[in-house]
Amino acid sequence: MTALPPAAANLLGFARLLRAGGFIVAPEQVVTFMQGVTLLGPRSMKDIHGAARAALAPPPDRMDEFEALFRSWFWGDAMVVADGEDDEETRIRDDSGIVREKREPPRKERGGELSSRREQLGDRVFVADDDARLEHFGRRLRPALPTRRSFRSNRAVSRGRLDLRRSLRAIVGADGDIPRPDLRRRAEVARKLLLLIDISGSMKRHTSDYLKLAHAIVQNAPRVEVFTLGTRLTRITPSLKLRDRSRAMARAAEVVEDWDGGTRIGPTLLALLAIPRFAAFARGAAVAILSDGLERGSHAEMEAAIRRLSARAFRTLLLTPLAADPRFQPQTAALKAVLPYLDDLVDGSSIESITTSILSLSRPAVDLKVP
Repeated sequence: MTALPPAAANLLGFARLLRAGGFIVAPEQVVTFMQGVTLLGPRSMKDIHGAARAALAPPPDRMDEFEALFRSWFWGDAMVVADGEDDEETRIRDDSGIVREKREPPRKERGGELSSRREQLGDRVFVADDDARLEHFGRRLRPALPTRRSFRSNRAVSRGRLDLRRSLRAIVGADGDIPRPDLRRRAEVARKLLLLIDISGSMKRHTSDYLKLAHAIVQNAPRVEVFTLGTRLTRITPSLKLRDRSRAMARAAEVVEDWDGGTRIGPTLLALLAIPRFAAFARGAAVAILSDGLERGSHAEMEAAIRRLSARAFRTLLLTPLAADPRFQPQTAALKAVLPYLDDLVDGSSIESITTSILSLSRPAVDLKVP
């Protein structure tokens, strides 16, 4: 079978994304869409957008979702309006391998005192020094991850189910003799890991360590996704797949635009759940949120987002630097509201505490009680 040209494969991928999101798209519509793009040139993205709307025919009541998926797929950048009292737009950026131009150096702010909903764009420069702790953590990570039973099965010597087809084939090949039966057992695979890193001003002193840790996890775990949360949502997994830590962190620093700005945890998490291919990754995954949880404004959006994440996830953790104090108790309305949906609320103030929590994901969680 002849492979599709890259441009055609991209158009076909958008149709598959719509199907994954619950849109009804017939094969004839996909062919019409691709023919329409060919007929229009296309001269610009506007032509592709027009062909998509005409050929794929999204229903009127789902037009906003269609537009969000179109921008997410073709631009790596979508505007999603999360339900909330202020209806602010949350921008989603998906690192698709395009390096943007550098902006002028931003003015210096006392980021540690910032914890607001106001958007402030800026750049960061990270020093990716060698850390023996992360090397040791990387070697221990894969066998320590929680597992699930796969739908695939492997041949087993004992304690498996009878593979009737292979066993009958062996009997026929042995002229009716009964050889040792073939057994199969469902394979165990590592669960997905979803890291959500708060990069707001109040978390500025921890951001560098969090990114170094995320790079070590991406390099050593089989299936990981990493997003940054601020006033925007940014997917940085492709950046962290670069083997060299310095290059990976420099690339992530270029992709993310809202370093050390305000805090909109609820809206950014709701925006993540609004994109089907992002929300699907949370299903059955261990979700680790590295944040102080200091949401500004109403906590209703944060509560709704954590509740929906928890319903999809295998395990939900909030790793907050505030828990470094043994006397820490959730006091804010937001933390008290999300506590029933968390499996763990633990110390996130250092690399040591975070790696200890991640390496213990396969152990039972401790029940959390609202004080």
